[in-house]
Amino acid sequence: MKRLRLADCFDPTGERFGIPTYPWRYVPAELGLATRRQLRIRGLRPGGQDVAAQILRPRRKREPLTAYLYRLDLARPVRPMTPGMWRAHDAMMRARRTCPACRRDAGYVIPPTLGICVSCADAPRLAA
Repeated sequence: MKRLRLADCFDPTGERFGIPTYPWRYVPAELGLATRRQLRIRGLRPGGQDVAAQILRPRRKREPLTAYLYRLDLARPVRPMTPGMWRAHDAMMRARRTCPACRRDAGYVIPPTLGICVSCADAPRLAA
C-alpha cells in the first residue's frame, strides 16, 4: 500500500475507503462516534452494529493504524458478569499466578519472560 500522509486520511464522505475516514484525533465530536475502548469506558458495547467510520494514523514504514468507530446512540450496555464467569476468571488468574517450579501462588501474574516466579528465578543466582 502507498504511504499515506495525514491529509490522505481525511475522507468524510467515504469515497476513497468505502466508509467515512478521519485522521487520528480529528473526528468531529458532534458525530457521536466512539472506538470500542471509548465505549467500554462508558460502560457500553457496540451491540452488533456495523462500523460507522474509521480513524487512520499514518506510520512511516508500515501500513497505517486503523481504529473503527461505532455510533453511541446504537451502543448497548455491557453485559454483567455472571457467577460462572467470575469463577472461570478466578480459575484463569489462579493458573497465571501459580509457579510451575514451586507450585505456590506467587500473588502476582508470573512474567512470561521468566516462566517461573521471581523467587525461583533468583534462587540460582543467590546460591552462587
